[in-house]
Amino acid sequence: MSVKDAVCERFRDICEQRHMAINELANLSGVTPSTAYSMMDKTRRDISIVTIKKFCDGLDMTLGEFFSTAAFDNLEQEIK
Repeated sequence: MSVKDAVCERFRDICEQRHMAINELANLSGVTPSTAYSMMDKTRRDISIVTIKKFCDGLDMTLGEFFSTAAFDNLEQEIK
């Protein structure tokens, strides 16, 4: 799994746990819904750390809390 895929999966999981749609997350975070849906698009490979931070702010969580999961500890190396 790539870093981008892990980030998107983590946001999807959090939204599911909190019973919110991606659109609602965007609104809470001050990000346009199109940016949120674009980030979740599987064909896009890059994701901005600034956008991740804004989503975390909207969820009232730190970056440390967001990235503190086994999924991020077990990622493959990006350098091939």
